[in-house]
Amino acid sequence: MQAEGPRRDLTVGIGARPGVPAEELTALVGAVLAEAGLPLAAVRALATVDARAREPGLRAAAALLGVELLAYPPAVLASVPVPHPSDTVLAAAGTPSVAEAAALAAAGPGGTLAVPKRKAAPADGGAARATCAVARRAAPHDNSTQPTVRTHEETTP
Repeated sequence: MQAEGPRRDLTVGIGARPGVPAEELTALVGAVLAEAGLPLAAVRALATVDARAREPGLRAAAALLGVELLAYPPAVLASVPVPHPSDTVLAAAGTPSVAEAAALAAAGPGGTLAVPKRKAAPADGGAARATCAVARRAAPHDNSTQPTVRTHEETTP
C-alpha cells in the first residue's frame, strides 16, 4: 500500500500589485512555507481579492503550483477578522486585509492563520509588490484540486 501525501489543508492568501510576475509570487509562497516548515504539497488554493483574480501573474502562479485560484469581493474580506489590518490596503483595495483575510476566507469555517502576512523581498531591492499569508482548514475535505479561478459569487447559491 502506498503512503498518502500530505493533507491539502493549507490556503495561501495573496495580496499583489498589478503586474507582479508569477515567479515573484511563487518564490514568496515557497519561502514563506519553507520558513514555517510547511509543505508546498499541502497547499490546496491561492486566494485573493476579486479585483486581482484576472492578473496574469496570479493566474500563472496558481497554475505553476497546481492549485485553484479563489477570489473574494472586498466586502467579504473586510468581514474577516485579521491580526494585521492596514489602512493603506483599505484605501487601495476596499478591505483592510487581502492576504490574511483571503487565506482565512478560503480556509472556511474554523480555519486558523498558520502564518501571518509576509511581504515579498524583490531581488532588485525595490518595494514589495506582494504579500502572502497561510491559513489551515479545520474541516475534512477532498484532496483533489483542479487549476481554476472561482470567484466568491460563483461558489454561493
